[in-house]
Amino acid sequence: MNTFHRLDNLVSENTAGIKISAIKEMAMLSAKVEDAASLAWGLPSFRTPEYIRQGVIEGLQHDIDIGKYALPDGLPELRRLVAEKHELENAVSVDPDRNVMITAGNMQGLSTIFHVLTDPGDEIILTDPCFASHIQQIKQCGGKPVYWPLNEEDGWRLNLATLPSLITDKTKAIVIVSPSNPTGKIFSKSELLGIGRIAKQKGLMILIDDPYCHFTYDQRAKYFNLAAEKELTDHIVYCFTFSKAYAMSGWRLGYMILPEPLKKEAVKVHDLNMICTPRISQVAGIVALRGKPLHLLEFEAILAKRRELICERLDVMPQVFTYNKPEGAYYVFPKIVAQHRDSYEFSLRLLNEAKVTVTPGSAFGPSGEHHVRMAYCVSDDMINRAFDRIEVLFGI
Repeated sequence: MNTFHRLDNLVSENTAGIKISAIKEMAMLSAKVEDAASLAWGLPSFRTPEYIRQGVIEGLQHDIDIGKYALPDGLPELRRLVAEKHELENAVSVDPDRNVMITAGNMQGLSTIFHVLTDPGDEIILTDPCFASHIQQIKQCGGKPVYWPLNEEDGWRLNLATLPSLITDKTKAIVIVSPSNPTGKIFSKSELLGIGRIAKQKGLMILIDDPYCHFTYDQRAKYFNLAAEKELTDHIVYCFTFSKAYAMSGWRLGYMILPEPLKKEAVKVHDLNMICTPRISQVAGIVALRGKPLHLLEFEAILAKRRELICERLDVMPQVFTYNKPEGAYYVFPKIVAQHRDSYEFSLRLLNEAKVTVTPGSAFGPSGEHHVRMAYCVSDDMINRAFDRIEVLFGI
């Protein structure tokens, strides 16, 4: 018996049954292809704003505790600033000690709350398409992702009429990402309030993963944060990350606003996995929230131009892709109309024959098959290089 086979027998079923994120898989494959033009990873091209970098430099020089542990739920000052931010943005008052928890980004925050809520066999409802990693996180907890198909013909709209039929006595929560990853759809206020009414009636949690609220372009008036609905406070876990809006993806910093009973449980899971979110990152978060985020207008303006650019390039190749124009976030999710077997085979063909990296849509749920996700948070040059190569591949 060889070593690999012997070790495979030791791996838990939960771990063996999940997959590495297709986003990361394609990024790793892309790294092995010289001069690949990658649209696979939602990694903003922006540098962490200078005022945050300078504030951390000062902290490194003068804060004698900056390299030490923090309390499991986060630095008190950061939790206070988060509570103030949440009240300013949503007119909902939360207690920094009872309702705020600092996380290592939304990935770790959602993983924590999935572990809090999910016993083996429990069900979590995901929009379909959804964020690929949520599927695998739920499976790792022994849970079952339940897919709620979106209406592509109607611009990836929610269908509230089908939601009650998905709810069983095993259902624990509904996950919402708006603006959506991967479609860029912004769900309407009436749709979100409808989800809230159903969740409250059924005694479910709504888990809001909100990385993209600052990137809504010409749809700003449409964006609505369900966490602003006071009557739903006991049914909502709101997760915000500094990764996108503050260009701090590598700092691994986010926060959760959640009911006090769930925070008590989440702190236990967080402590077992992290001890604490890195203190230096929390110091960066304090600097970020103390300052004026003037960079946000610049980030959104640049991304708006890139959105127009990638849509213009897609418009030239209707024989390869059709698509719904994204309303927010920084992804487009075109449907493959060129001849292909499936989205994974098509993505590998783009990488191997055109040196272009995209993410296969099948990773984002059953409705994602025959689509690819393209991220336009990369430079204009990267977008143009990718599409120049796709045009050559398909003889356009």
